[in-house]
Amino acid sequence: MKIVAYPLIFAATFSPALAMDQSLVRQFEKLDPQTRLEQRCDTEAMERINADKTTFKPDKVIAYTFAEPVMKEDKMKAPGAVFRSKGEWYKLKFKCRTDAEHLGILSFEYKIGDLVPRENWDEFYLYP
Repeated sequence: MKIVAYPLIFAATFSPALAMDQSLVRQFEKLDPQTRLEQRCDTEAMERINADKTTFKPDKVIAYTFAEPVMKEDKMKAPGAVFRSKGEWYKLKFKCRTDAEHLGILSFEYKIGDLVPRENWDEFYLYP
């Protein structure tokens, strides 16, 4: 029984098809590689924040609000990102590494920052 369980755990951890909804995989596959890397990492940020034991329920991540993300091959660093949760925006920093197809996540780290005051939303093109 253990022999069967390990391959299933491995597949669930490393297979993008099992980790994401198939329709989302198909949408990502239509994107150019750089856009796919950014969108996949943004999606991972939402999933990680939502899965962690926080009160946040993210529904949107923008990687470039306060600083341009740095992308190289299969890595993305987003020092000036934001995410929206329950109608409020919060600063976010993350580092993401994907597989060669930019579908599977190999490593991901993030740090949630301060609330972005509503009076700053227009300046940074944020919305409710």
